[in-house]
Amino acid sequence: MADTMKFEIVTPAAPMLSEDAELVIIPGAEGNFGVMPGHAPLLSSIRPGTIEIRDRTLKILAQYFVEGGFAEVTPERCTVLAEEAVPLAKIDREEAESRLKRAHDALMVSETLGVRTVAERDVRAAEAMVAALDEYERSQLKGH
Repeated sequence: MADTMKFEIVTPAAPMLSEDAELVIIPGAEGNFGVMPGHAPLLSSIRPGTIEIRDRTLKILAQYFVEGGFAEVTPERCTVLAEEAVPLAKIDREEAESRLKRAHDALMVSETLGVRTVAERDVRAAEAMVAALDEYERSQLKGH
């Protein structure tokens, strides 16, 4: 079995990341799941949350916030098709909190089921982004 697999994150705008990885943790719709080289084939929807790229010692090498999408896994590759993907280190706290406020405001004034459904999805994504940023900042404080 190979020591690494190809890991990719692709957004509607363009491919964002393509690198070899030993372990990737993905926020699946039913809970987080880990992918290593040789993983059984899998197709999963993903929820808003953090993708972590780790080495075999479980050290976090990189973290990306994803809004949602799908993950396709084969024994040699893991590809994430994400609506939005941003390195956690590049998320601006003020913008994330502003996004959450706008999402809550839109939910409060939604009048139809369709508008409410979109607003609820936006609130979940914004809450997940703020939570991911909170966790990232806590981990940075522990590391220093």
